[in-house]
Amino acid sequence: MESSVILNHEQITNKTRRIAYEIYESNSNEKEIIIAGINGNGYIFAEKITAILKEISDLEIQLCLVKIDKKNPLNKITTDIDSKLYTNKSLVLIDDVLSSGATLIYGIKHFLEVPLKRFKTAVLINRNHKKFPVKADFKGLSLSTSMHERVDVVFENGDSYVVLN
Repeated sequence: MESSVILNHEQITNKTRRIAYEIYESNSNEKEIIIAGINGNGYIFAEKITAILKEISDLEIQLCLVKIDKKNPLNKITTDIDSKLYTNKSLVLIDDVLSSGATLIYGIKHFLEVPLKRFKTAVLINRNHKKFPVKADFKGLSLSTSMHERVDVVFENGDSYVVLN
């Protein structure tokens, strides 16, 4: 199967910046927000969004790593910060691609065990193949693909891209 580039580095940068602005606009009344990135590319994407938020806003931003076993999402989910740090705060859960929704829904389940002020989700690519009733509040690109196709996000220093295989 041939692969084709869906987004190049510049397009990813532009979409990341736009998502960061949307997150800022929806949290403009907050003093602090938690940016929670799902391990792997979700966390890398969260780091990029956090960097832009720090550049464009005066919000205090806490970056959080969410550790999910993507092959077995029912396994215990952990974060690298204590839950007291995000209790009653505004939180955005971030992943790179929303396909079936399994990873995102189990990530959401984890955070629902703690009272939050506001909870939103963000993804770079929304594939529209959801098995679970979950949506991305902020998305870079909605993409209708067949179930046989695979979307890969590659974050490399200075050259990030998204390919459809």
